[in-house]
Amino acid sequence: MAWKLLMGVCLLVASMSQVISSVQSGGNTLNPAVLHPWRTRSAGLNRVKRDWIIPPIRVTENSKQVPEYLVQIKSDKIFTGEVIYKLEGPGVDQEPKDFFEIDDKSGWIKSKKPLDREKYRSFKLKAFALSPSGERLENPTTIEIYVLDQNDNRPAFIKEEFIGSVPEFSIPGTSVLTVSAVDADDPATDNAMLSYSITAQDSLPPFSVNKTMFGINNVTGVIYIRDVGLDRDLVQSFRLTLQVADMSGMGLTSTGRAIIHIIDINNHAPKFEPITYTMSGVENKANFDLGRVNATDKDQKNGENWRITYSIISGDPTGNFAIRTDPVTNQGIISVMKPLDYETRAEYQLAVRAENEVPLSIKAPYEQPSTATITIRVLNENEAPRFHRNPIQVSVPESITPRSHLVSDIAHDPENTKLRFEITHDPEGWLAINHETGAISAKKKFNIRSPYVKNNKYTALIKVTDQDGTSSTASVEITLWETNDFAPVLVPLNGIVCSNRERHRLGLMLSAVDNDLAPHADPFTFDLADGDLTVNWTIIQLNETHAMLQPVVDIDRGEFSIPIAVSDSGSPALSSNALVNVTVCPCDMAGQCMTGGVAAIFGAKAGISLIALIIIMASVALLLLLILLAVAVRSCTGRGVKKARGLLVGESEDDVRDNVFNYDEQGGGEEDEDGFNFDFLRPPNDMISPPETFGQPGSGLPKRKQPRRRDFPYNLPSPVYPRKPPGDPTDIEDFINDGLAVANEDPNVPPYDTALIYDYEGDGSLAGSLSSIASVGSDEDQDYDYLNDWGPRFKKLANLYDPR
Repeated sequence: MAWKLLMGVCLLVASMSQVISSVQSGGNTLNPAVLHPWRTRSAGLNRVKRDWIIPPIRVTENSKQVPEYLVQIKSDKIFTGEVIYKLEGPGVDQEPKDFFEIDDKSGWIKSKKPLDREKYRSFKLKAFALSPSGERLENPTTIEIYVLDQNDNRPAFIKEEFIGSVPEFSIPGTSVLTVSAVDADDPATDNAMLSYSITAQDSLPPFSVNKTMFGINNVTGVIYIRDVGLDRDLVQSFRLTLQVADMSGMGLTSTGRAIIHIIDINNHAPKFEPITYTMSGVENKANFDLGRVNATDKDQKNGENWRITYSIISGDPTGNFAIRTDPVTNQGIISVMKPLDYETRAEYQLAVRAENEVPLSIKAPYEQPSTATITIRVLNENEAPRFHRNPIQVSVPESITPRSHLVSDIAHDPENTKLRFEITHDPEGWLAINHETGAISAKKKFNIRSPYVKNNKYTALIKVTDQDGTSSTASVEITLWETNDFAPVLVPLNGIVCSNRERHRLGLMLSAVDNDLAPHADPFTFDLADGDLTVNWTIIQLNETHAMLQPVVDIDRGEFSIPIAVSDSGSPALSSNALVNVTVCPCDMAGQCMTGGVAAIFGAKAGISLIALIIIMASVALLLLLILLAVAVRSCTGRGVKKARGLLVGESEDDVRDNVFNYDEQGGGEEDEDGFNFDFLRPPNDMISPPETFGQPGSGLPKRKQPRRRDFPYNLPSPVYPRKPPGDPTDIEDFINDGLAVANEDPNVPPYDTALIYDYEGDGSLAGSLSSIASVGSDEDQDYDYLNDWGPRFKKLANLYDPR
């Protein structure tokens, strides 16, 4: 060892000389690897023979000797100089800090404060040996420090209270529950070796059990049954005081508790108390309670083992009674389900049994099920008469004859008293009843089409009353089945057969109406009543209700009366005959007979060919063209007449009477050319052209006969028109003739029928009476053809004046 120290000193001196020389030669720059060799890795130039080997250091927690010297390290390098020791790692310069330190001169490692194993179980540090120049003399060595545990933690149960349950009469050794505790000390030492025990046992109710019923495994904490006799009838639950200790039961301790409930089993059968009962009930009533029976069960109240079910085991073959359980009191309730009859049975003896809903446990003592006897007496009362059946159903044909028997023996009285029958509801009055026997018969014939018959059923009500006035009511349902009462009626009785239609469409559709219902109505059968007509006519059956009457030979026109018979499908079948008036003719598109001229064109046999249709259309077009041409020529002629009429009455070329008057127009002043022509407001005498212009070109008057002018209007007085209306209708003709005569003698103007002048304010109108409309002259004097051009209202007037 001495030579190693000597070697180390030599090396230290050599290194120091190197450092001094480097400082002198290199100035102030120092090599960090030399100053802090533990912060860098060795380049491998300074190999050592072997590393430090320091065994783990064990330190007791909670040590009161602080600081405590743990271990001293020494470098075994041969070095003559001073060695500096350094220590780093968790607990020194890393978290948690300041737990350990090292003397850099002596190499002693010591603790600075007490340790807690529950917080820090071990530390791993690194130690360095350096020369004064900072050169690493040894490779870093690892120092492990283990904290030794002390029993400084008390064990504790994981719950404040443990709850368990066990069925009653469980055998010893049955596990109940497991308790558990924890200790923060080192589980590898005796400081955490736990031991469980039961220190006290209390029962509920108190002091019901004197022996120790439960034990506990001191290692596992399992609580088990220790003794027999765990009866819930005596005790319902236990409370155990528990203890746990470390150091295998010799160290620190803690306490806890456990609650153990005893579970009920069905070890008691129900029993009746008492076993005999007497009850009474009124007859003819149902769904009411008679009374209660009582059975008790010692199992836990309101538990599933406590509930009782009751049953009637004998004495009720007809099922008149029932028994059910009251869920609150656990008693059995006897009730009447069907009405009782005193006359049939006055007393019943019922045997009732009580059992649990849950089967008995095998640990229960064997006993026969408990039974009780119930005597039920039936109380008699006056009963109403009873119908044998309700409703009373009868099925008859609708054609039943009056006084026919329908039904009898419909009711009886339980007390065998005399009865009286009556009908209380019979809307059609079809029924009769014997008031003493109740026999029902038909009063009159039935009608299935009555509004009171629904789905072929007629309903009436029957009432029966005994001597005490007690009554009952029943309904009588009479089902009516249809009979063939009505013969079918043929429709229609007249029609048209078109001779110009295709053969398969030629004919008259026939049908029939039958007031009967199925199966006495359709299908119908149609036949010709006269066999001789089969030569010219035939009937084709189309379906069950329709047939087609059509001729066998070609017939263009004619009126025919054909007797036809129609039969229904009833049993027996009914039929009827009828004459059908048939008109054979060519028809138009609507199926109506055409006139002779139209029928000649649209012949039934020839039909309308394409060429005939083209000729007809061309003729119609030519006729329309001629009409348009005539209208155009008449319009041109009428314009000349209008011009002449304008000369006579001061009328413009466009007759204002045949135009649409425009209102609300705001013209352009004097330049407004569309304004109203005020010439019509002037006196007629100012509007007449000179006589010499009549008939001249451009005068606007026709070249035919001109109106006769005897003088100017203002030179001759106007005649007086008759104003008094006729008092007798026979004088109307004279009145009209007088007016015509006056108009014909008016020499002033031609008829001013076309220009009626209104609102003229002057010295008097020269037009005279409006009766001048009726004025007419001879054929030589006046031509009124131009009135046809004045509008439709004047065409009739022109025809009146000129009958040509």
